[in-house]
Amino acid sequence: MKVLVTGTSGQLGHDTMLELKKRDIECLGADRQGGENYEFDTIMLDITDKDAVESAILKYKPDAVIHCAAWTNVDAAEAPENLEAVRKVNVDGTENLVKACKKVDAKMVYISTDYVFDGQGTKPWQPDDKNYAPLNVYGQSKLDGEKAVTANLEKYFIVRIAWVFGKNGKNFVKTMLGVGKSHDEVRVVDDQIGTPTYTPDLSKLLVDMILTDKYGFYHATNEGGYISWADFTKEIFRQAGINSKVVPVTTAEYGESIAKRPFNSRLDKSKLKENGFELLPTWQDALARYLAELEEN
Repeated sequence: MKVLVTGTSGQLGHDTMLELKKRDIECLGADRQGGENYEFDTIMLDITDKDAVESAILKYKPDAVIHCAAWTNVDAAEAPENLEAVRKVNVDGTENLVKACKKVDAKMVYISTDYVFDGQGTKPWQPDDKNYAPLNVYGQSKLDGEKAVTANLEKYFIVRIAWVFGKNGKNFVKTMLGVGKSHDEVRVVDDQIGTPTYTPDLSKLLVDMILTDKYGFYHATNEGGYISWADFTKEIFRQAGINSKVVPVTTAEYGESIAKRPFNSRLDKSKLKENGFELLPTWQDALARYLAELEEN
């Protein structure tokens, strides 16, 4: 099997390449930052360039594409001057990859998000729910990317994730570690509920998926129960031995961010088990492994 992974400078793309290499699966990374200083073979590729994407796919002829590249800066996506760029990456770029995949009969994994839903209520979102209502530009762009996949391919896995953290890049855990060490008290939102996703754990699932033909929509975050950002911060501080006090506040008390965030990011992952995939370890265990990894480096 040959696998092409996009967005290898990001947290998930990086760890997916490492997982493929670990299993001795032939793989090639594709990233707009090119191939310098990488631990694996990576080509420079701008997914918004339709001709370049088609050329790369036709040349490499992958059996599967794991599409991790995306515009993920949720607040910056709201700026009028960025609207076109967000769409070019998350929608047009995805469509370019999808159409190229079709030409070589490659299956695709498309990484999506809980933000495709409106985030209301308390009931966990099901993978096959169709009552979409994104609250922000980023969520709408990822939903439109999903539609580009389903409109053009039959062999696809659409995997929605949330609250991502990993070694290679910025994330909530790193931010809280820095804030906790420099402040005696930290205000953190406690009315947005979801579950974290550790990229090394997710990457194992994605590789497991491409070795099957169990196509469709899936939700994938770590197990361990639904929590608030404040709950997550308390556990980060506990495990890291940080004495800073966590002060839970509502989203309204914290102050509105540029982009609206969903209150309900609960994702139901039972479909994974039903289709024979292993559920991800608990987020508490994932956090412990992550902190240990940060200590080593």
